[in-house]
Amino acid sequence: MKSFLPVVLRAEPQFARLFFGQSLSVLGDRVSFVSVPFAVLSIGGSASDVGLVAAAGLLPMLIFTLVGGVWADRLPRNLIMLASDVIRFATQSIAAALLLTGVAEVRHLVWLMIVFGVADAFFMPAATGLVPQVVSAERLKEANALRGFVQSSGLVIGPALAGGLIAAVGPGGALALDALTFALSAAFLARIRPRNPSVGVTQSKMNWNFFEDLRAGWMNVRKRTWIWSGMIAMAVYHIVVLPSVYVLGPVLAESEWGGAAEWAVVVAAFGVGSIAGDVLAYRIKVKKPLILAAAALIVASCQALILGSGASVTAIAALEAVTGVAVSVFFILWETALQVHVPEDALSRVSSYDYLLSSGLMPLGLAIAGPISESLGMRTTLYAMTIIALPVMFAWLCVPSVRRLPAFPEAQD
Repeated sequence: MKSFLPVVLRAEPQFARLFFGQSLSVLGDRVSFVSVPFAVLSIGGSASDVGLVAAAGLLPMLIFTLVGGVWADRLPRNLIMLASDVIRFATQSIAAALLLTGVAEVRHLVWLMIVFGVADAFFMPAATGLVPQVVSAERLKEANALRGFVQSSGLVIGPALAGGLIAAVGPGGALALDALTFALSAAFLARIRPRNPSVGVTQSKMNWNFFEDLRAGWMNVRKRTWIWSGMIAMAVYHIVVLPSVYVLGPVLAESEWGGAAEWAVVVAAFGVGSIAGDVLAYRIKVKKPLILAAAALIVASCQALILGSGASVTAIAALEAVTGVAVSVFFILWETALQVHVPEDALSRVSSYDYLLSSGLMPLGLAIAGPISESLGMRTTLYAMTIIALPVMFAWLCVPSVRRLPAFPEAQD
């Protein structure tokens, strides 16, 4: 049985513990993503209430991600992740109990999602920083590809599992399963022993200066052109391109394609493409990884154009599968480049700026995409998204340090 495992899991036992724990947690998250809206509706909430609960989970990312990055560069990262999992286990357990006992109210779910979002904001920078402490440098790309594979597989398996659970035991039962996955993830994290436990605790707690640490993290971003220019490209992708998928795509499917079933085909095709991209990234070896990453981001940024092309659902699904490959390849190569070329004691702060400028700002794009499309028209908006995004992606590819960055730091930029 052991021989069937990927080499990185057999050779890196500490990473294997992280991987199996996070695999369970990701599956639970995908179940929760579907279950929470139905939980709100099951207690009499409106569509606005669904949006309020979703926003409650995202808002802490804007406020606490940078704090989480500083903490993760000053405290043991595995312990921050462990604490985060325990908190998320508690919030999901309480939500499940309130729903199962019939006493849940929308305000309860809002407050619980705020706490959940705070824990998430601390978890993500710590997770990025921990990987190089449990994986040797030459296997980082393989490790990130496996983590990406779990994320992509969760997009396909999670919603299907959530649908069955909601039908069988209701949203409360589905959230109870999510809580269990966080408990199991915490059990795996408790057994992790990082290679360099002193990384992240190099300063005395008495000498902490939060704003100085934050500034030092930003200096690590600013002095590497390939990082700050890449963050700009990613911000445009998240704010301009992704709203076409999360907001305008479903609307277009409802009005022109036939409805939710057709949209599900497109989303599933993207998920399958993402899995293929993870496998590809696991296997390929490139000397200049950011050239391929930038090219992949160019392909990924064509999603708005694909959705608004007027092609058949089958053709759109096939093209979305291609963009799924590109998205996975980009994020794996990008995250690996950060882990290889950024000093370990600054990695969590750098990644926190990464999360803030990409995922943290995405709600802005989600909020304005609908009103803009109502004003300009659906297809005009989708074409405009592409016209705005593609030049930025090509510009990133043209940055000299992007084209020069090696896979390993012998020729550090």
